[in-house]
Amino acid sequence: MSKRFAELIAQIKAANEAYHADDTPIMSDAEYDALRREAAERLAANPELGDAAALEQVGAAPATGFAKITHNVPMLSLDNAFSAEDFGEFCGRIRRFLGLDASALHFVAEPKIDGLSISLTYENHQFLHAATRGDGTQGEDVTRNLLTMDCFPRTLPTSAPLRIEIRGEVYMTKADFLALNESQERKFANPRNAAAGSLRQLDASITAKRRLSLFAYAQGESSTPVTATHWDYLQTLQEWGFTVNPLSKRIAETDATSFMDSIGEARAQLPYDIDGVVFKIDDLALQTRLGFVGRAPRWAIAWKFPAERATTLLEDIEIQVGRTGALTPRARLTPVNVGGVLVQYATLHNEDEIARKNICIGDIVELQRAGDVIPQILGVVTPAPNRQPFAFPSHCPVCGSLAVRDSDEAVRRCTGGLICQAQVTERLIHFCARGAFDIEGMGEKTVLEFYAAGLLKSAPDIFKLPAHEAEIAAREGWGKLSAANLTAAIEARRSIPLPRFIFALGIRRIGENNAKLLARHYGSFANWRASMMAATEIGSDARLELGSISGIGPTIATDLAAFFAEPHNIATIDELASLLTISDAPSTATSSSPLAGKTIVFTGTLSMARPEAKARAEALGAKVTESVSKKTDFVVVGEDAGSKAKKAVELGVRVLSEAEFQALVAI
Repeated sequence: MSKRFAELIAQIKAANEAYHADDTPIMSDAEYDALRREAAERLAANPELGDAAALEQVGAAPATGFAKITHNVPMLSLDNAFSAEDFGEFCGRIRRFLGLDASALHFVAEPKIDGLSISLTYENHQFLHAATRGDGTQGEDVTRNLLTMDCFPRTLPTSAPLRIEIRGEVYMTKADFLALNESQERKFANPRNAAAGSLRQLDASITAKRRLSLFAYAQGESSTPVTATHWDYLQTLQEWGFTVNPLSKRIAETDATSFMDSIGEARAQLPYDIDGVVFKIDDLALQTRLGFVGRAPRWAIAWKFPAERATTLLEDIEIQVGRTGALTPRARLTPVNVGGVLVQYATLHNEDEIARKNICIGDIVELQRAGDVIPQILGVVTPAPNRQPFAFPSHCPVCGSLAVRDSDEAVRRCTGGLICQAQVTERLIHFCARGAFDIEGMGEKTVLEFYAAGLLKSAPDIFKLPAHEAEIAAREGWGKLSAANLTAAIEARRSIPLPRFIFALGIRRIGENNAKLLARHYGSFANWRASMMAATEIGSDARLELGSISGIGPTIATDLAAFFAEPHNIATIDELASLLTISDAPSTATSSSPLAGKTIVFTGTLSMARPEAKARAEALGAKVTESVSKKTDFVVVGEDAGSKAKKAVELGVRVLSEAEFQALVAI
């Protein structure tokens, strides 16, 4: 049991790292959800198995070339379901969170359009601007491009709020997609790519020549409430002149499966692509109570259709080395069309996955695009003649260093560290990438070129490149203008928010979500650095505090401590800090909130569901941790409170009953 749980946690951690830190998913949504589900079930049955931090973890940054618009209400993504059982578990989570009985929930079901998410802001009833989702916090300003489209109203009636964000999906119909591909040499792979590529044109006149459509389906910020239910909100949008998907329907929980089946049957005949159905709690007050977890709302889920499949030849297995030294196998395939996309590569996850599926070079394999996006191999259809098991390398294919695998991990890693060119360059590429410093012109090709030329060996060297502008201008393929543009792009990134700075460092297991958690908890760079240094001491209050941050946990705390225990890393961080302005993490609540900046611990049985209590406290600016220390401000105790309540008294921490907590925050 413990061995299997350790394997599950290792695979979940590897998937989190690949998705959030490396932007290179190694498994489908369905596989990831299945791993998390099995691990959660095992942990629930056997709490002594270990830490649940990996189970608590949950866009891309705006492209360069566009101005950026900050979403006043984040544009987050959705969790996925792939079966009736998944949907039933989603409903069960809602009931447990709210402490409800078995009464049926009510949803609005909407076909999930395969397009590009968009947010339209209206002020004083006039269209103001439009932005893509981006990284959920900031999106690309595509106002000029959207104004070339005639599929949305420029003004709202006087009954509408004075300021409101209306969200939807820009898409291209199948007929318009085929006509576009027929008219040009460069072919888009599918309508979704065509819609995204058409809207995100720097030259709006190109957008104007392409037929795009828009379905409205959600609300962001609003100065005043519009309706009490999501269904009524959709009806209001239609009255205002927006197009709402006519297949949307208000349904009871018990009708979800039949609605899913009916939409699946109609899918092929629809004039646009869909990849599933989105189910949203209809009652907006319940939506507010449920709130969000990580990057997704608790009150909505995307039930995806099964992935499309094909068969092809596995020509070779290649080993890629990531910035943390992870050796990841990738299948090179004879190109095959899967659901309208030509696929040549697929993930193989790790050496255990290759052995488990008994995959060999030369096999004919079955392939699918999981969630209609990520290519993966399901298994062998026809074994190769004289097949030989794949021998996973024991040494790094880039630097030749020994590649080792810890007993609790599914990943083998190169031990070369900074002498391994793959790790150094991958770290630098990550540092410059979207979500991190997002430096225009510092893509993979440029990083590799400058590294080979000796201009770039570490992250601080990036901010010394402007001193070499003349040398860069003289390089082949550059010139004065290109070099000057690069200098301007680097100088524009000398100021950076703390969450992006932490993420850019490439610390193991610290993806965008965990970087935001750390920044929010510690507030400033100086406090974060000092706390991390103190946390290198095992058993210290700082280490306890770090490990008790909800969503971080002891395992990630160990990785952070290991990073700060390395003098080279400290020197790099300090040199970067001397070259940059690192702004404090944004506050999640106004200073008037009674919990703003406070650290709070919940213990015992509460009448309010524990997840809802924690979410409410965090929404008011509190830092919720799992253990009590000298830095704790409040301990909220329910029935049968144990050692945490006792420790709070010993440390002189203020103890609140649940009634006192509710009065404090006026719940």
